[in-house]
Parts: sequence; C-alpha cells; structure tokens
Amino acid sequence: MSSVTALVLAAFLAYAAGWYFGFIEGNFALLLLLATVVTGVYWLAERFYFLPQRRRAVERAEQEVGQRREELQRQGIDKVDLQFEEAARHRLLAQPWWLDWTAGLFPVILAVFVLRSFIVEPFKIPSGSMIPTLRVGDLILVNKFHYGVRLPVINTKIIENHQPQRGDVIVFRYPPQPSLDYIKRVVGVPGDEVAYLNKQLTVNGQAVPKEALPDFFDSDSMRYAKQFRETLEGKRYGTLNDDDRPAFVPGVSDFDYKDQCRYSVEGVVCKVPQGHYFMMGDNRDNSLDSRFWGFVPEGNIVGKAFFVWMNFGDLGRIGSFE
Repeated sequence: MSSVTALVLAAFLAYAAGWYFGFIEGNFALLLLLATVVTGVYWLAERFYFLPQRRRAVERAEQEVGQRREELQRQGIDKVDLQFEEAARHRLLAQPWWLDWTAGLFPVILAVFVLRSFIVEPFKIPSGSMIPTLRVGDLILVNKFHYGVRLPVINTKIIENHQPQRGDVIVFRYPPQPSLDYIKRVVGVPGDEVAYLNKQLTVNGQAVPKEALPDFFDSDSMRYAKQFRETLEGKRYGTLNDDDRPAFVPGVSDFDYKDQCRYSVEGVVCKVPQGHYFMMGDNRDNSLDSRFWGFVPEGNIVGKAFFVWMNFGDLGRIGSFE
C-alpha cells in the first residue's frame, strides 16, 4: 500500500506542478473533490480495516507476553520483567506514513471541501475592472448558497434560493473560458434591455441615476479618472470613467445571442435573453465584460461577493462593500 499511496500522492503533486507552471489548465474544484474522495477511501479503510488489524496485533502481543510469564512461573522463575511496554504498544498502533498523509488529512480536506463548495469561497481580485468598489489585491468572500446550492465541479443547481438582482456583485465562470472565474456587477437580468450609450447606463429605458464625485486617483496607473456614484435597484456604488477612452465598444467577439445586441459609435444596446445576465465592471472604461463577450448563463454563476476579508497592502479595505 505504501507504493500505491506514493504513486497517488505523486500524481497529485504532478498535477499541481503542471498547473502552477502553466503546462495544464487546472481545476481546483476538481482537485479538491478528488482529494476528498481519495483520502475518504483511505479513512474508511483505516477505520474499518487497518486500525482493527493493528489493535488485534497489540492484543496478540499482550497475550504472548502473558503466556510467556505463566510459562516462566511454572518453571519456578518468579522474578521476570515481561511487562508489555507502552512504547511498544504505541509503535504497533501508530499509523504508517502513507495513512498519515491520506486518512489523517481527510477530516481537514472534507471540512475545506464542504465549506468551499457549499458555504463560502475565497477569491483574490487580480485586476482593476471593479475599481473603486474592489481593488487589486483584495481578498474577498463569496456566498455560495445565496443563489442556490450547486454541485461542485459540474455547478448544477440542486436547491433553489435567491435570483441575482441588478446591482449584485457576483463571481461567475467566464463564458469564453469557463475554467476562469470573473467578478462583475449585474446590470441586466433576463428580459431587460440594457443600454450603455455615451457612457450612460440605461435599463429598460430608464437612465440609472448617477452623481459626480471627486476624481479618483489610481495609484497603480498614476492617473486620475472621473468618479461617479450610481444607484441601481437601491444599491449605491462607485464607478469610474476615462475621458480618453471612446464610447464605442472595440474588439467585440462572437457570442451566443449576439443578434440581441446593437453596436454603434455611441456604445451598445442589448436585450438580455432568458436564463442569462448582463455584467459590467465598475471601472467602465477598463473592464472586459458583457459588452465585449456577451451574456452570462445562469449555470455559470458561482456566488455573490459580499466581504473583503484581507488586503495585505491596505488593511483599511477589510469589511463589507455592499
């Protein structure tokens, strides 16, 4: 079993290394599921087979010591030191290394799997597309059950809950490459007509109210941007605009239901199909979002982002951003 376990652990390490160095496209949810299943099998084997075997070995050793003592006493030898030492008992009961690294880790891996798959999942903000709401380096928490309980890996919903609402910040699988997770704000739900013309957001013919704020200074790009506060469905949040960027949408890719969108020099107007959502970043002129690659299917939704739990460069970022 030690050789088999060494091969299994080597396979996990090879997968992780290949993912880290970019040789393969990794899937952490799948890796965690496999780790849970494999260590769970070892835990069951330890619980119902290997541990009982070791306990029987201890019982046999204690019986042999007792029998040897009785035999010596029959021979008239009374002073014997054949006590079964605790150290020897501990050695017989101890798990071998290959069970330490499998069955021993199962409770921890199972707890992480359940927590990450069904309750809350951490993410790191890699880009500035959601500035000023979220900054590069923010470590956020995502509620995995707010929009319903989904099976890990395949992301199939098994229990309904809330539906995404306009203004929600959600994490979803990037439609052109589902192995990547994106985070944006919902601005259009199924049936909505969303327009972003001349840098003004309009939903179902109603302009989303916005008020001007002092210019925002981006310390990463060392530039100022126009800052506004929008109010959508009662949710208030900041947005940025870059006066040097044009209103039209360049480099639009092909996507499902593209015929529901009309592009012009002023921007874009889209009718959101059923079962899909229209997403935009708060950093409007620096966000690759639904204007460029289309609608997000309901099945791609991962969860609702709600809390910054750490930013090592700015501890003041910790807290709710809703």
